[in-house]
Amino acid sequence: MSDQYIVSALKYRPQHFNTVVGQSHITTTLKNAIRNNQLAHSFLFCGPRGVGKTTCARILAKTINCINRTEDAEACDVCPSCTSFRDNTSFNVHELDAASNNSVDDIRELIEQVRIVPQGGAKYKVYIIDEVHMLSNSAFNAFLKTLEEPPSYAIFILATTEKHKILPTILSRCQIFDFNRITTADTLNHLSEICDKEHIVFEKEALHLIAQKSEGCMRDALSIMDKIASFTNDQITYTNTVEHLNILDYDYFFKVIDTLMLQDLSGIMLIYDEIIRKGFEGDMFLNGLTEHLRNLLFSRDPRVVHLLDFPEAIQARYFQQASQVSQAYIINALSVVNQSEQQYKMARNKRLHVELALVKLNYLQNAIQLLSDENNGTVKKKLLTQEVFPLKAPMIRSIPIKPKVSIEPSVTPPPRKQTPEKNSTLITSAPTPPTTTSSGNPASYGVTLEGLKGLKNLVRDKVLNQQQQDVIAIDSEQLQQAWEKIAHQLTTEKIIYRNAIMQTLLSFEGHVITLTADPVALDYLKGQRLILLDFFKNYFRNQEVNILFALKPEEMQNPADRVLSTREIFDKMAAKNPALRKLRDGLNMDFDL
Repeated sequence: MSDQYIVSALKYRPQHFNTVVGQSHITTTLKNAIRNNQLAHSFLFCGPRGVGKTTCARILAKTINCINRTEDAEACDVCPSCTSFRDNTSFNVHELDAASNNSVDDIRELIEQVRIVPQGGAKYKVYIIDEVHMLSNSAFNAFLKTLEEPPSYAIFILATTEKHKILPTILSRCQIFDFNRITTADTLNHLSEICDKEHIVFEKEALHLIAQKSEGCMRDALSIMDKIASFTNDQITYTNTVEHLNILDYDYFFKVIDTLMLQDLSGIMLIYDEIIRKGFEGDMFLNGLTEHLRNLLFSRDPRVVHLLDFPEAIQARYFQQASQVSQAYIINALSVVNQSEQQYKMARNKRLHVELALVKLNYLQNAIQLLSDENNGTVKKKLLTQEVFPLKAPMIRSIPIKPKVSIEPSVTPPPRKQTPEKNSTLITSAPTPPTTTSSGNPASYGVTLEGLKGLKNLVRDKVLNQQQQDVIAIDSEQLQQAWEKIAHQLTTEKIIYRNAIMQTLLSFEGHVITLTADPVALDYLKGQRLILLDFFKNYFRNQEVNILFALKPEEMQNPADRVLSTREIFDKMAAKNPALRKLRDGLNMDFDL
C-alpha cells in the first residue's frame, strides 16, 4: 500500500496555514484570531473553485483543537487531537456535503449532533458544511436559530462558490472571508516546487502555460500537471504541453501578424489552413488573434506592461513585434477581428467567414495609408466615396466629369488624343506605375493620389457653386405659393386646423421666415417645425432658411376663426344642457386634450 499512487492535489494538500498558496490575507487573519482567542462562532469562506476554501477550513478545525500550538498559531501534528484528525478518526470535526445532504432532515440531524459536547478533552466541535449554497430554503430556515445562538463549543465553517445564492439572514450571522484566484506567478512557483520534489524535468514556459490554463485554480493546475507528466514520462516540455492541452501556440499568432505586415495573402491562407487541419475551430483562432492583438497594444505602453502575463522570453517577442506594427493598425485590426468573432455563429460557411476577415486584415495597411494625411498624419474623412481601395489594386473607381472643367495647375492630366464628349467618364484600368521626374510631375500616363485629391476638391467646389446658383430668392409671391402648398399637406388629416392655418400671416427677412398665427394653430405649427423647415429649404433650394413663430395680437384674432379646445366645446354644450356635467361626473370621465 505504500507504493499506491496519490494525485498531487491530495499528496501536497496544505496542512498548515503557512503552506496555503496565494491566500495570505485569509491565513494571517485566522492565525491572529486563534492567537488572541477571538474566534467567531460561524465563518463563511467564499471564492472560486480550487483556491483553498475547504483546505483552510480543515486547517482551522485542526489548529483550534491542537493542544501544543506553536508560537505562530500552527498545529503541532503530534498531539492526540492532530493525529486523530490526520487519520480521519476525530469525533470533534464533522464534514457535511450540502450538495447531497440538502434537506431539512439532514440539517435537523446536524442540529442534534451539535448538542453533544466535544470528546477527548477538545475545546471545540467544528462543523464544516461544503457547497452550502445547495441547501434548500427550508433547510436554511431550520439552520438559522442554531447558527445564531450555537453552544459555546460549536463552530460552523461554511464554504461556497456562489455567495449570492445564500440567504441574507445566513450571511448576516457569519464572518465572511473572500478567497482570491491564485495568481499565475504563485501557481508557477508551487508547481516548480512539486516538480523538484517529484524529480520531474520541466520547462518553465510549459508550467507557465499550465498555470494560465488553470485560471487561478490550483487543483486544476495540479491535475493538468499530473496528466502531462504521465503522458510525457515525467518530461514536461512546452511542445508536449501545447499538444496535450489542445491550444494554439503563440508562434502561430506571431507568424500571422508578420505575414499580414508583408501583405502576403497566400501565406496567411496557408497558415490558417494548417491551423484548421490540426483540428482547431475558427472561433478559437479568432479569439486567440484578438488576445494577441490586445497584448501587442499593451506592449506599446510601459505603464500596462505588467498586464502581460507571460514569461520574459515571450514578452520580449511581443515588444519586438509591437515596435514593427503601428498603433492604428492594431486598433483597426481589433475592430475587424472582434466584429468577425461576433458574427461567426451566424455564418453558414465558417471557414470562408474567417478567410474574409483575414483578407481585410491583409489590406488594412493600405486602407490606413490611403486615409492618412501625409503631412500631419491625421485621418481624413472620405468626401466622395464610401469605399476604401488598396493602393495596389489594379482598378480605380470612375468619377463622372464635365468636358469644360479645367484641372488645377497642381494636377497634370494625362494627354488625350480625343476630346471628351458630354457626360464622359474618366476610367483607368491597370495603369503602369508612373515615374517621377525631378520636377515631381508624372512622366507617364497614370493617376496619382495628389491628382485624385485635386479632382475631388474640384468636384466639391462645382457642386457648391451649382447649389448657390440654383437658390430661389424669397419674395412675397413665392412665399405665399409655398405656404398654400404646405398648408394643404398639413391639414389633409387635421381639417379642424385648416381655417386657422390658412389665416396665418407670413413675413420674411433675409433667409428667416416668420409665421404669425392664433394660439391653437401656433401650437400645431410648432409641432410640425421640422416638416416645415425641410419643405422651405427644398422649395427655395437654400439650406440656410430658418423659421420663427409669433403669436397674433388679441385685436387681430377673429373669434369666429379660432379653433376651440375640447374643454371649451364641452363648456358651450353644458351651458345649453346642464345634464351633460352630471353625466360626465357620474361616469368619471375626463377630457382628451
